[in-house]
Amino acid sequence: MDGTTLRDGIFALNTRRFGSVAEVMVQLLINAKRARNLFHDLYDDAKNHRIEVKFSRVQKKSEILVSQSTVLQCIAEATAANRLICFDKWSEHKFDCNIQQIKRSEFEILYYGLFFSDCIKIFRIHSGEIDSHIYYSDKQHKGNIGEGQFHVNHETIQIHLSKYLYKTLPYDQLFQLLSAPLVSPNEQIEPSFVEDD
Repeated sequence: MDGTTLRDGIFALNTRRFGSVAEVMVQLLINAKRARNLFHDLYDDAKNHRIEVKFSRVQKKSEILVSQSTVLQCIAEATAANRLICFDKWSEHKFDCNIQQIKRSEFEILYYGLFFSDCIKIFRIHSGEIDSHIYYSDKQHKGNIGEGQFHVNHETIQIHLSKYLYKTLPYDQLFQLLSAPLVSPNEQIEPSFVEDD
């Protein structure tokens, strides 16, 4: 396996498995431990921080509405290969990555990020900084309390790049990170959410 094969596999994963891969990546990058309960993803023993992990894949937004006359065209354009965006071309495309199910009271640090076609942009933000300046909204679902979302897209990404960028990880480095010897079999990541494609 190489970086390109790894990337293609990540873009093909269903939502639950994709989320678990992102958790393993962050766990290895920051040497975190398993979560202490079901309400966060990882734990930093050194700082006593609960950690939440939220990532999204960056893909071109479809400009064509599905109809009887366009349905086959829409399906053909839906493949990941046709929708991939390189980081240095992000400003040329419309995309929208929803960082959702954010429960700020359940963690101290949020690692979130975007899988582009050539690299992963990883951001880090403290729960107290998640507010309207990053367009956070606590109106994700009707009747929800203490849960919200924010979008990282072609209009808002610069805020995140300027203030919250933690690391840029090319896929060949991600492959090296993931293929390193396992430290402890007890540290395996279990899916922490049930959303699925």
